[in-house]
Amino acid sequence: MAPRASTAPAPLRDVAPLGRFRSLRLFRAFRTEQSDPEGFYTLLAADAAHQIERHVTLADRTVVDVGGGGGYFTAAFGERGARCVLVEPDPSELSSRGAPHPNAVVGDGLRLPLRDASLDVSFSSNVLEHVPDPGAFLDEMLRVTRPGGIVYLSYTLWLSPWGGHETSPWHFLGGRYAARRYARRHGHPPKNRYGESLFAISAGRVLRLVRAREDVTVLEARPRYYPRWCAFFVRLPLLRELLTWNLLLILRREPDAR
Repeated sequence: MAPRASTAPAPLRDVAPLGRFRSLRLFRAFRTEQSDPEGFYTLLAADAAHQIERHVTLADRTVVDVGGGGGYFTAAFGERGARCVLVEPDPSELSSRGAPHPNAVVGDGLRLPLRDASLDVSFSSNVLEHVPDPGAFLDEMLRVTRPGGIVYLSYTLWLSPWGGHETSPWHFLGGRYAARRYARRHGHPPKNRYGESLFAISAGRVLRLVRAREDVTVLEARPRYYPRWCAFFVRLPLLRELLTWNLLLILRREPDAR
């Protein structure tokens, strides 16, 4: 069952900065994520900014980048005129590219240090699979977003080929087995520990959480890295878990109907 239809206005910007071979460029860059993180995340951040600007311009908007690490996305939004706050739980990640962003704070996505309805855009890229309570995380992102504002949420599905992150594809045989196998092979546990900092999250679960809210309109629900025509994958129960890879949700917060 698909999320309810959007009544979003016409796109503001419809020319992707990565060109007609966008998906191919992203996939090639993803293959070098470990060896060239600067190249991959700079490209991904430019693409994310474009995806947001199909719905709202970033210039003069207030944006929070939740779990944004070294600030690739924060930098891309700032280049487009946004006023950004970066919230990251790991202090070492904040300084991974040098001096942290001036508006960076150490904080938890489940308890954002921000006022209610204080932001135009709440953004999170590949964080939700690391959160034990996705419903609480979604609640927080919506809490700090003002009515009419945008929530951008993307995450890696557990049943996708990369759902186990560095333990893939062995996660298909179970997260704990994959973690033990990784430790035996590499002599140390994986960075993303199943059940502690990596969780088996599905598309269906998060779509149900979104549909249950009366204060949310779904503007986009589709595979993040694929062409836009692949959005129909999200309407296919079970198959979407295998095919989508990374689910992108762009939501508009509506006034609370209660």
